[in-house]
Formats: sequence, C-alpha cells, structure tokens
Amino acid sequence: MLKDFEYLSIRYKDEKLEILDQRRLPDIEEWMESKTPEDMITYIKQLSVRGAPLIGVAASVALFVYVRDHPDADRKTIVEVSDQLRNARPTAVNLMNNIDTMIQLSQPDQDKRDYSAEKMAELAYSIVEAEVEMCRRMSEFGAELVQQGEGILTHCNTGGVATPGMGTALGVIRAAHRAGKQIHVYVDETRPLLQGGRLTTYELEREQIPYTLICDNMAATLMAAGKIQRVLVGADRIARNGDFANKIGTYSVAVLAKYHNIPFHGVAPWSTVDPACPSGKHIPIEQRAPQEVQGASGAFGSVRWAPKDSQTFNPAFDVTPNSLITSLILDTGVYDCQSFEKYVEQIKGNLS
Repeated sequence: MLKDFEYLSIRYKDEKLEILDQRRLPDIEEWMESKTPEDMITYIKQLSVRGAPLIGVAASVALFVYVRDHPDADRKTIVEVSDQLRNARPTAVNLMNNIDTMIQLSQPDQDKRDYSAEKMAELAYSIVEAEVEMCRRMSEFGAELVQQGEGILTHCNTGGVATPGMGTALGVIRAAHRAGKQIHVYVDETRPLLQGGRLTTYELEREQIPYTLICDNMAATLMAAGKIQRVLVGADRIARNGDFANKIGTYSVAVLAKYHNIPFHGVAPWSTVDPACPSGKHIPIEQRAPQEVQGASGAFGSVRWAPKDSQTFNPAFDVTPNSLITSLILDTGVYDCQSFEKYVEQIKGNLS
C-alpha cells in the first residue's frame, strides 16, 4: 500500500512508521514507533520530531497509518483526527499545508473526497517525494550563490534531521561542500534547546564538512573579524511579503548581518510559504515551557541552573522582516522580497 522509505530521521518499513528521537542526539540514535496519531502528536510537541518539513511529512504519514488501521472510520472521524494532527504545533505551516492535502481540501465536493487507505497512502507518499525533491532543488539553487572558501553562519538545524532528503539551509551547505567550494561552517548552538550544538554538528560530522561550533552571542565578533561571508537559515512560515518565522535568535542574526553587510538568506520549500498570511505580524508564535530556559536537557541528562519558579519568556520562534533579507531560496528559484511577493501573487492568481 504505502511504499517503504527511509531517510535520516524518518522511515516507513514493514508497515511501521518510525522516527529518530532528536532529543537523544548526538550521542544516542534511538528510533521510536508511531502507532497512533496521539503518538505522533506527543513526538511533535516534545520535539522528538522537529523541523517544519519533517513535521508535515511525519503527520501526513501518521494520518495514513490511522486510516489503514481503522478501515471503518467515517469521514467525520478522519477529519477530526486530521485536525488534531494539524494543531500539534502552531507556527510550522508545512504541517497545515500537508494535512490539508491529505484531507483533500482542494476538492470542493466533499462527497468525492477519497479517504480510503489506498488514496491516503498515495497522498502521503507524494508528500514525502515532493519534500525530498524540493530539498534537492533549493539546495542546488542556493549552492550557486556560495563562493569558494566562504565562511557560512547557520542557526538551528535545517538538514536531514529536520527534513526528508538534503535539508534546507543545511542542504545548500551540503551541495556547496560536494561541489568542492571549501567552505567552513559556523554553527550557532541555538539556545534554549541547542539544535545547532546537538543536531547540526551531528550532521556536519557525518559528512565531514569543516565546522566550528559557537555560542549564539559570538556571531557578531566573528562577523567583525571577517570570518563570515554568508548567512543561511531555514524558515517555518514565510508570509506573503517575505517576512518569515524561524527559530528564536534568527532575527538577531539578521540584524547583525545587515550591519556587517553580509548576505542573509532564508531557505525553505514552497510548502513553507503561507500566501494567506500578509506579513510576519500575522504569524502565530508558539510559547514553550519555562523549563527549557531554566536549564538544559538532552542525551547527557537534565540540569536546572535557575530557580524553579523563575519567570521566563520562551517563544520558540521570532520573525525576520523582509528589509533584512537578501534573498529567499526556494525550490522554485532565488527571490528578493519584492520579486517573491510578485511570485506569490502570480501563483495565487493561477490557482484562483
């Protein structure tokens, strides 16, 4: 029914959906089975599954698994389950777009929507294949911008752990490295959850790409010293005007890059674009638990360094305004924000 597939962070084999527990990396590679929608929702919320493209893919396959295992489920129940998956995280629009594809919102006649296991398997696999191909194309587009010997700063994790396939910003880095451009990557640790320190370094080590891990507050010093020639980051939702939400701290990096005249690029597939969202002011920002700021946890265990009742501010994302963006690298090409907005309007016009 659903074809087997396997990528760095997600696989479907022998009718089992499994995800790599990102909380345990880099020291422990542990796969967890997702048998129910509730399993996948828990994995997404606890960040065992993270990265906007991967979240969308994982939820889509989880919805197929539910339909496969509940052949008598009626349309209403399937839609209710899809809504639960859709709401697992509020910012990553890939999740919403892919679930909408699974429940076939583009089909105006509800009675003709096909929620059979065979149809859901077809849709889920097409989503996986599309995300892999989009990663490949944006990686190639972005690698053409990278010059020989550049120092590249990246924030959070945007590779094969966060997507099926090459990755987004880290996919560009991979493609540039494979092209022999002798780049060096500077990796923000990315507080509070250390996705750069734990995950991006894990991926760079696997491919033997030269890198240096830094604390988030060291980027300005490196820029001033001329060590960084380009910034590549991912995105969880891109508004119609080119503003985009990404892991908290991205906005700070964009401000620093602007001051030091360093090109700053957001890299994402078309599934991350939200044409219905006019600007970054309209992007919902997820607020997370105070414990993530009060200490740290991972394969090494947990530690708390602040009083347990200390007041915290812990948004998962911030918004980078289009005025700070050199270009957006999509699977359809490279756009400054003015041309991006025109492109989105053109696509909307073609769909209407």
